[in-house]
Amino acid sequence: MDFGGSMAEGKMNELREAIEEFKGQPGPLIPVLQRAQEIFGYLPLEVMKYISKELRVPPSRLFGVATFYAQFSFKPRGRHTILSCQGTACHVRGGAKILEEMQRELKVEPGDTSPDGKFTLEKVYCIGCCSLAPAIIIDDTAYGKLTPEKVREVLKRY
Repeated sequence: MDFGGSMAEGKMNELREAIEEFKGQPGPLIPVLQRAQEIFGYLPLEVMKYISKELRVPPSRLFGVATFYAQFSFKPRGRHTILSCQGTACHVRGGAKILEEMQRELKVEPGDTSPDGKFTLEKVYCIGCCSLAPAIIIDDTAYGKLTPEKVREVLKRY
């Protein structure tokens, strides 16, 4: 399997080690997928095929597990993840306008990564910050009582 270059080969060696570590244990799929995503930043198709072959798990089962859990991504992720809340409290306080402003500023749709690879924008339905509505979370930091102008200020910090 050729991923092109020594950096990719180093990542494949890490994946091989992870597979060997979990291979003999019961239920190795999720830990191996988690480690693969840590290594590559997402789950490339070639990596999924390799895991399927090495663990002797049918591709349909492997993809079934990976698509069931929201933590796994099949597309490259940005350096920062933005969760834009569209739950009831945020919705009634202008959450849709906040999401629209982020889409405009980042030139990205929910579920995708900005062209510069800096942000992945996710649309979610509760982040547990109802008293701060409308709110977003970037990585582990919550920002609330947002306006479109405040969104631009927050994004400039990154």
